Amino acid sequence: MREALILEELVKNIRNMKFDTQAVHAGTEEDVHGAVVTPIYQTSTFKFKSVQHGASLFSGEEEGFIYTRMRNPTVEAMENAVAVLEGGARALGCGSGMAAVHTAFSALLKSGDHVVCSESVYGPTSTLLKTVMHGFGVETTFVDTSDTEAVRKAMKNNTKVVFVETPCNPTLIISDLAAIAEIAHAQGASLVVDNTFMGPVMQRPFELGTDVIVHSLTKSLNGHADVVGGIVVVKDEQTYPHFRKTLNQIGGVIDPFNSFLVHRGLKTLSLRVKHAAESAMRVAEHLEQHSKIAWVRYPGLPSHPQYELGKKQMSGPGSMIAFELKGGLEAGKTMMNSVHLCQLAVSLGGVESLIQHPASMTHASMGREHREQAHITDGLVRLSVGIEDVEEIIADLDHALQLC
Repeated sequence: MREALILEELVKNIRNMKFDTQAVHAGTEEDVHGAVVTPIYQTSTFKFKSVQHGASLFSGEEEGFIYTRMRNPTVEAMENAVAVLEGGARALGCGSGMAAVHTAFSALLKSGDHVVCSESVYGPTSTLLKTVMHGFGVETTFVDTSDTEAVRKAMKNNTKVVFVETPCNPTLIISDLAAIAEIAHAQGASLVVDNTFMGPVMQRPFELGTDVIVHSLTKSLNGHADVVGGIVVVKDEQTYPHFRKTLNQIGGVIDPFNSFLVHRGLKTLSLRVKHAAESAMRVAEHLEQHSKIAWVRYPGLPSHPQYELGKKQMSGPGSMIAFELKGGLEAGKTMMNSVHLCQLAVSLGGVESLIQHPASMTHASMGREHREQAHITDGLVRLSVGIEDVEEIIADLDHALQLC
């Protein structure tokens, strides 16, 4: 009887449960009809019980729902689940990963502020900083954030945000989050981490001093290539209201149906991510030994330049692989045009294996000069390993490589 009561209390406080249990149950509230899965509240607006009730909701005197751009039960269930999985206080669902990045910058920056950002970063993130944020008077310095001394030297008196993507997209360079957090906080700046590549299964940025985490929900958190969404997770409860007001004013919120799909995807997150990482390790080892491959970068390989840091900072190497063929760009094109099981498409972290060419696709908007600075070569190929049979993934790659 005592054990049953203890378990009941643990379930009531989902944050005390282990990760796999959290993934299944976090964000799920008791439904009036007893639904096991949070229903889709596909509504734009919510009815008030009275004028006084509506006024108390708008004034914040009473908790409740007014309008889906502001709050929605289905969206909130997904937000709460991601916040629990990341170990953060609260989360904010956004219409895309870029909406999440934009919301984080808008909440933390004003004209005259300065950002230090990973030089190898998702292309549209760098473009956002160089165009929209620059137009609003925000200056950015792009540096190799795997070099903590370079981060330190880039800091200025007006630096308010250090934005790090680790492992970097697409070069898979790893940055020391604990060391960078110390540098940022000494300057009074916030550390924002894009945790899309690893996710909470493989990397826990809040435990390393991060202040804000962003994700593209489109990737592994949803995991089924049928949603576009993003999320911002804040570490402290007191910072949440400002972020919520910022998102409400920008308007880049996620809708209830996509939130429902993401919440569903979270339930199998750990199973999918761990399986894909096991397969990626075998694929990376195979590619590194292949006669037509010039180099492979994968956090699980001892040849990775930050291999030891990766083992210390992450609980697994993830499912992303970067490599280049000895025949350069033309050989890479032949290979990518010749795969059958792996699909030639952007995005990552899904159940299907995806292969693409960053220089002409996801990172084209950066411009050649910035790509060269970030070591994104024209011949670099990015592979997101899915959950198909690993022998068949390898066979597909081998078939394509034979034609190069």
